[in-house]
Amino acid sequence: MAEGEWEKVPVRKPDRSHENAANEGEDDGSEEEPDFSDQEGFVDDITDEELLGDLLKQKPKEAVGIDSVVVVDNIPQVGNDRLPKLKNVVRKIFSKFGQITTEHYPEEGAKTKGFCFLEFSSQANAIEAAKQMNGYKLDKLHTFAVNLFSDFDKYSSIPDKWETPEIQPYKDHGNLKNWLQQADCQDQYCVIFNAGETTAIFSNTPTEALVVEERKRWTETYVRWSPQGTYLATLHQKGIALWGGEKFQQIRRFAHTGVQLIDFSPCERYLVTFSPLIDTREEPQAIIIWDIRTGAKRRGFHCENAAQWPIFKWSADGKFFARMTTDTLSIYETPSFGLLDKKSLKITGIKDFAWSPADNIISYWVPEEKENPARVTLIELPSRRELRIKNLFNVAECKLHWQKLGDYMCCKVDRYTKSKKGQFCNFEIFRIREKQIPVDSVEVKEAIIAFAWEPTGSKFVILHGESPRISASFYNIKARANVELIKCLERRVANSLFWSPMGQFVILAGLRGMNGQFEFIDTNDMTIMNANEHFMATDVEWDPTGRYVITGVSWWSHKVDNAYWVWNFQGKVLQKCTRERFCQMLWRPRPPTLLSAEQIRDVKKNMKTYSKQFELKDRMSQSKASKELIEKRQTMIEEYTKYVARLEEQWQEEKQIRLELRSGTDTDELDSHVENMEEEVIEFFLGEEITEVDEFDYE
Repeated sequence: MAEGEWEKVPVRKPDRSHENAANEGEDDGSEEEPDFSDQEGFVDDITDEELLGDLLKQKPKEAVGIDSVVVVDNIPQVGNDRLPKLKNVVRKIFSKFGQITTEHYPEEGAKTKGFCFLEFSSQANAIEAAKQMNGYKLDKLHTFAVNLFSDFDKYSSIPDKWETPEIQPYKDHGNLKNWLQQADCQDQYCVIFNAGETTAIFSNTPTEALVVEERKRWTETYVRWSPQGTYLATLHQKGIALWGGEKFQQIRRFAHTGVQLIDFSPCERYLVTFSPLIDTREEPQAIIIWDIRTGAKRRGFHCENAAQWPIFKWSADGKFFARMTTDTLSIYETPSFGLLDKKSLKITGIKDFAWSPADNIISYWVPEEKENPARVTLIELPSRRELRIKNLFNVAECKLHWQKLGDYMCCKVDRYTKSKKGQFCNFEIFRIREKQIPVDSVEVKEAIIAFAWEPTGSKFVILHGESPRISASFYNIKARANVELIKCLERRVANSLFWSPMGQFVILAGLRGMNGQFEFIDTNDMTIMNANEHFMATDVEWDPTGRYVITGVSWWSHKVDNAYWVWNFQGKVLQKCTRERFCQMLWRPRPPTLLSAEQIRDVKKNMKTYSKQFELKDRMSQSKASKELIEKRQTMIEEYTKYVARLEEQWQEEKQIRLELRSGTDTDELDSHVENMEEEVIEFFLGEEITEVDEFDYE
């Protein structure tokens, strides 16, 4: 079995030899009853778990009876007259974790004792209730202490003598960051082709792509890199597999039948998987959050609506994640995976939210309701302090866009005109780093096609208008001033924007219906460096350094001309790679740099010092000489240099011997003998050129 494939259960076919024997006899008009009995001496080596694994999971299991019981302590002590009301309150709180089959409130005298027993229909419900409701604050005087009833036996039977746990063997996966130590800093990318049958990892060079790893049927659908490039995730019917290290060995597997969508936390500590096939009220399994390091399931969730993915959105540091439901924003914290402060935010009418890419700040918006205006709110976590509220009127729709560094947040607001018959658009720009977070407004009265922030700067681009009169407007945010329009490029063939990860350069792309038109623009001086076409292109991917960009025509979208092209940032085509039924291409991300901002400024300041060696390497890579020949020449030069140094050292060591042989006369100095030296000229044949001359008539 190839590495990475999930194990396939063999299925034994019934013996049909009797059918051939029946055909040899005469046809008497009646069909012989088929015989499905086993052959003599047959031994069935297939277990019930292999054939009926899914059904056996649902088989009733013998239980002690206390595994699904929780003990809720610190509830109010009430009399018989108020007991029904207390039961209704407790039942309402705990019924969201599953069906409560039995409840018991012990009494002492005329009042309850202050605790109760709740039995759920399954153990999984009881475990979830104990995990989520322990520490729940009912009112100022009562905070629940919830435990599993089985825990009392477990903790009471702990032995007094400490036994050292057995040390588990450590499995070394090697250096998972080894690709960052590559001498020439060449980035890698993953390509799926042959209609998904082949997946390969390539190392990018200016002249050709070098194969790092290639495997058949590595994934059943598509692949994903983790945010920092440590892991490659492949999807299978039975779950997810993560690969990494120098040879891309399997790091871990996560069993989730029918998985379709995945997402990583920014810190690469957790993996979120979604499957629509398996989900029960008793045990949520539609969405599962896994711990990547241990492979343990941390928590499961139900999925009411998977139309928008990811359902959970992560904070920049991976400490929090949030999901939105009707009138509720639920924020969870790690590693407990419980609600922050044990409660959700009640936000009536919430439509969308987004995390800052750099700070623990959430932005969300709610629409207008009756006399109340629409509003955009920024809140800080975990304090839940409101940093800024912006009221908006005549709002049809909003879209939240954060700049990569978290310095700015743009709220694209589609507004109705006063007559409610037309629409126009406003861009509300929040300056996050400035005092009291001031807001600038940019109005565009044409239809908006696309919007994109410069990742590392203060510029943004807006595509607006309708074909063939589409314009690209470039803006810059000035310190303590309004937003400035840098330039407007009119009549562009574009419907998408792609900024370089390092900023400054942007691609105006006309994908799919616009036949793959590309313009490469330098926004520092607003010059169009190049314009070119990759016919029917469907995808554009910048590499992490911003030096290269790949455009592709995916077989998933078009069945012809499937290939990907590698360009430099100036719009020059370097490679045209034709792969049979090319499907997907993804650059391998790089982790954040370890250099400080001051060190980065110093490198940029002294770039001319390093540019010569970089230019030399680029010329060598573009040379037609093979890598082996260059290495051979370099080795010969090094050997010659060592040989000359060794002879010079020997010559100096023998100087005293020369003086003794020549009666103390130093003949090493040649200046006194220059007049006695004769110059010798050596001629050697370089080549011969023969030119034919027409005959000349002298007469």
